[in-house]
Amino acid sequence: MDLIEQPTLRSSRVRRWIGHLWREWTIESWRPVAPAFAKPEPSKWNDGQVTSIWIGHATVLINFFGTKILTDPVLFPRIGIRVPGLTIGPKRLTAPALEFHELPKIDIILLSHAHFDHIDTRTLHCFDASPKVITAPGTRDLLRWTRLHHVTELHWAEQTSLHASAGKIDIVAVPVKHWGARRGRRDFHRGYNGYLLERKGRRILFAGDTAFTNSFAELRGHGAIDLAIMSIGAYNPWIHSHCTPEQAIEMASAAGARFIMPVHHQTFRLSFEPLREPIERFEAALRKEPERIALREIGETFVLPL
Repeated sequence: MDLIEQPTLRSSRVRRWIGHLWREWTIESWRPVAPAFAKPEPSKWNDGQVTSIWIGHATVLINFFGTKILTDPVLFPRIGIRVPGLTIGPKRLTAPALEFHELPKIDIILLSHAHFDHIDTRTLHCFDASPKVITAPGTRDLLRWTRLHHVTELHWAEQTSLHASAGKIDIVAVPVKHWGARRGRRDFHRGYNGYLLERKGRRILFAGDTAFTNSFAELRGHGAIDLAIMSIGAYNPWIHSHCTPEQAIEMASAAGARFIMPVHHQTFRLSFEPLREPIERFEAALRKEPERIALREIGETFVLPL
């Protein structure tokens, strides 16, 4: 029975997804983009603290004791394939909490994998040559037309130490369960990473995109994790490459994370679950420990208690 039903189910999902993309590229082109929930003010941050804001999707701005880090920067209204004067792909539901000109000077850019909603070359073209980039294996070529030349590819378990004006930060690539191809079946050589950041005895996990995996428990060997930035959306029907909110909490807890920041929801319609479902399920799963939730909405700011 399963052998007969599975191809039919996959075909149905593909047809639904093609229909969704067609609506995004036509009817949805006229849909207004909602503003972010809050307007952060990074110029007022204290460099003696660890502060982070959710700009939208997987884009998080972190002030790690004065070192400014930006994860998977995506700041334009659409993601997808660029053709002259046009981007073919999903449109934002919610505007980024900060525009490019409102960002502080960025020291480090973390890129988790090559999918269009994580490596957005249009956004990356906006940066000058000063940020240092950490990215997944087989993705350096995507940056060749940008001014970003300090690029380091890390394989799983590889570590590097970067020096910025505020001091040294240690970064190790951690294994996740996802995939990295950008153009269908032609580039499965591309890798996909999470990252563990350490500075002055504090640790932040940026998990990128991942389905459920037991590998996060191994991160306890690096010491306590203060903040885990976890993707919680796009699980229906992509459960084989994206975790549910409950699974994100389980993996962050296995890693020993004190606080969890839920991202990768409410920004682009990349799957079939309702817009608010991921954060509602996330809050319900942590109803006995609400203090662990770093933030809930795009534009909110989280300051790590010291």
